[in-house]
Amino acid sequence: MRPRSSTPSRSRTGTGTRASLYGLLLGLLLLGAGLLPAGPATAADNGTWGVFPTPAAGAAMTDRAYFFHQGEAGSTLSDSVTILNSSDGELTFQVFATDAVNTPAGGAFALLPMETKPRDVGAWITLAPQAASTVTVPAKGRKDIPFTVKVPADATPGDHVGGIVALGTAVEGVQQDGKVQVGVRRSVGARLYFRVPGPVTPGLSVEDVRVSRSAPLLPWVKGARATVRYALVNRGNVVVEPKVAISAEGLFGRRVLDRPARELKLALLPGQRIELTEPWPDAPQSDWVTVRITAGAAAHPDLVSRSATDFVAVPWPAVGLLLVLAGAGITVRVLRRRRRAESEQDEPVLDLAGTR
Repeated sequence: MRPRSSTPSRSRTGTGTRASLYGLLLGLLLLGAGLLPAGPATAADNGTWGVFPTPAAGAAMTDRAYFFHQGEAGSTLSDSVTILNSSDGELTFQVFATDAVNTPAGGAFALLPMETKPRDVGAWITLAPQAASTVTVPAKGRKDIPFTVKVPADATPGDHVGGIVALGTAVEGVQQDGKVQVGVRRSVGARLYFRVPGPVTPGLSVEDVRVSRSAPLLPWVKGARATVRYALVNRGNVVVEPKVAISAEGLFGRRVLDRPARELKLALLPGQRIELTEPWPDAPQSDWVTVRITAGAAAHPDLVSRSATDFVAVPWPAVGLLLVLAGAGITVRVLRRRRRAESEQDEPVLDLAGTR
């Protein structure tokens, strides 16, 4: 995922990964045009600069995609982050540590902006004094910034996820936010996963399953469409990578939807809730349908959550049209009867009674 732009007054920082040429770039910087071992690392970058774990001493490239650490409550450990400037000009950054979240819609991995004070692992990280204000990286150069992670004595067991972000100081554009113009700055962050040993409790819950649908005016001439919406909640203390299966049954157990379990390609962080949608282009035109969502995780075979909802598939536009036509027919019949009754009352009556 590529990081989103951020601003001094309202920054939005995300992280992303791609197969990159950082190993080659580092090799060119450090060793000249020599041959390098195969196997490029995966790092976070935006095409101009990147942020990733510092390679081991003497190594020309990093073999770490992210920071992965483990430490007991009360312990302290050290590491280093590298900022690589692949542009032709000098770049200046604000560097900070923060916490990670999932975006509410879609569940993408994101890092909190600089203005938001971290409360978890981002608050445990202390960067070297050289990053206290700004960090300048020369063109085609790199800067290594040491940092420490001091785990609180009362840290809870499980996964704590955050990252280290390099926010460019240059304003690269302007966005209109209502009546206010906001300067846009780009940022890149390297993920940091930290495990505090102790009881591990995976947790995954499927909640708020609901279905919205639309049907054509004339049923069965064009297909009906529906959207299945649901929420996934990580109620455990470790990161899970969910997989989801979706099925639906009509009346008498007739299967109308069957999508096998598939990986969602996202990491659901502890305590996070995300909203997901599933398009259903060939939904039933008319039926009583039960939709079921089953969620699990490949790394935790016993972790299974299910939830379901019912909905009535009715071609309401067609039903409405039939009701209108039926109402019109009834109205015509009532008017005809009324006119017939009135005409009968207006006919003259002959007095056939005899007279004396």
